[in-house]
Amino acid sequence: MPVSLTPNAITAINDGDVNLKPLLQVLEIKMIGRSQERSQERYRFLISDGVSAQHAMVAVQLNDRVKSGQFEKGSIVQLIDYNCCDVKGRKLIVVLNMETIVPHSETIGNPTIFGETDTEAQKPLSAAGNIPPPNRVVFNEPTAQHSVNRAPPRGVNIQNPANSTPSFRPSVQPSYQPPASYRNHGPIMKNEAPARVIPIAALNPYQGRWAIKARVTAKGDIRRYNNAKGDGKVFSFDLLDSDGGEIRVTCFNAVADRFYDVTEVGKVYLISKGSLKPAQKNFNHLKNEWEIFLESTSTVELCPDEDGSIPRQQFSFRPISDIENAENNTILDVIGVVTSVNPSVPILRKNGMETHRRILNLKDESGKAVEVTLWGEFCNRDGRQLEEMVDSAFHPVLAIKAGKVSDFSGKSVGTISSTQLFINPDFPEAHKLRTWFDHGGKETASFSISRDTMPGGVSRNEIRKSVSQIKEEGLGRSDKPDWITVKATVSFIKTDSFCYTACPLMIGDKQCNKKVTRSGTNRWLCDRCNQESDECDYRYLLQVQIQDHTGLTWITAFQETGEEIMGCPAKKLYALKYELEKEEEFAEIVRDRLFHQYMLKLKIKEESYGDEQRVKMTVVKVDKVNYTSESKYMLDLLVR
Repeated sequence: MPVSLTPNAITAINDGDVNLKPLLQVLEIKMIGRSQERSQERYRFLISDGVSAQHAMVAVQLNDRVKSGQFEKGSIVQLIDYNCCDVKGRKLIVVLNMETIVPHSETIGNPTIFGETDTEAQKPLSAAGNIPPPNRVVFNEPTAQHSVNRAPPRGVNIQNPANSTPSFRPSVQPSYQPPASYRNHGPIMKNEAPARVIPIAALNPYQGRWAIKARVTAKGDIRRYNNAKGDGKVFSFDLLDSDGGEIRVTCFNAVADRFYDVTEVGKVYLISKGSLKPAQKNFNHLKNEWEIFLESTSTVELCPDEDGSIPRQQFSFRPISDIENAENNTILDVIGVVTSVNPSVPILRKNGMETHRRILNLKDESGKAVEVTLWGEFCNRDGRQLEEMVDSAFHPVLAIKAGKVSDFSGKSVGTISSTQLFINPDFPEAHKLRTWFDHGGKETASFSISRDTMPGGVSRNEIRKSVSQIKEEGLGRSDKPDWITVKATVSFIKTDSFCYTACPLMIGDKQCNKKVTRSGTNRWLCDRCNQESDECDYRYLLQVQIQDHTGLTWITAFQETGEEIMGCPAKKLYALKYELEKEEEFAEIVRDRLFHQYMLKLKIKEESYGDEQRVKMTVVKVDKVNYTSESKYMLDLLVR
């Protein structure tokens, strides 16, 4: 993509602007050697803004970058740290730090040396050598012997030795003097001209002043968080420009309050004065390595006139068959025909908050189908509309922007805060799907990649292992954890420390759950929240011994899986043992939970405990054994 040099940059630098951070082109690089006073090489550049050119001395700390070829003739560079000083009556730019933006480019514009007379300025710089250095005297005689490098002393006439009569007068290029209005007037006012609008793809953190014109395609809710710096809030929105460039914009705290109500999905804005930082790919799925962070000085201006050159949305649809091989947590776009919609059901989250979930099925021309899970508001708003359509025997086309792949129970796609749903959109892909479905696709069989079981009753993503294989195969000792399923029996449960006291306070929409301790006021103190509370929660931290026909091992079960194994809340057991002191009743409950057989899904990962490395096995899912499915699985093993 073409790069524009900063207009009038040479003039601005000479006028004292040291905050511009301009983009300039290198026309010439020359090593000016060493002097007796200097033991280091020095380099002189000729730099241009496309109209004017001027010599610049490069600081010695940049010598290695010059020698390595990072700067060369034709390079587009950005001056980061620089100043302009007067050296022997002429202006000279001193560059302390700069970055290469484009390694090589053809000469841009027809630059002339800054400060030349009008006659000289009419001669463009076709090459760097056409510019005589300042204060160089060039005589009007065409022969080389009549050129000297110094101006003659005042009062001395230069005569022709042949006839002893004056033959010519030297023409001396005057040294540049700054305009009178800038002399001895203190600091120069910063350039406040409007920033130029550039494409999103051209943004980089080395630009000083920029503006982008783009449409808001998605907007998240304000989220609250708590970290070592305290409480805070954040929201983000995604932008799309006329060139197809996308970037995420993030706002924190007071800036979030300022811009949240200003931004609206579908509207076009002119945005400037933000800072660019590397995108956090854990949370940002856009194809851009940078992310904009708005600040107190940033501006977001609504463009009242609709710009038809900027699309309302940009998709990169993947066929459902590709989702089967996509990694967990991948963010992607998918489109398909809705074949069924389940009712919305309430779900209690781990943090104790209630939400809603609705599952629907999509199919496409790839011959595959996938489950789509709608969460929260998607269930009520879009989910109800889809359910009514399917109930009336009409199967709509659904396009999903930024759905999240899950492999917990087969492969499925779920909604997240930045997901957008489009029902019967006016897209070519949607029209193609509608035609396919109405002309035979409806009756075409599709294999669901979301079904959790294969022939034999075993999960398609399940890796079955025995207890002894965990150690024999060294599971959990690689960089990533191993996820396996074992069929095992609970043989022992430690009861001396089966739970812990947890913080009941809410952080945003989540419960803290960190360990709390008794304070001097006999209340519960949380170090994370730095607050006290009258009550605490009790959460399982079970150490359970399991065994199968090959051996035994220890596993850890936290709150949800602990309740599955124990059959009651941790608070009830804690009260029986420590408050009511009913030891026999407590022991009876524990004995009753022994020698039950389960299908246990385990996460196995090596962790550090002091100087020792230990393999930790955590239960993530507990299911009772379905003996019908298990029998089919074992018969399938015999057939193999």
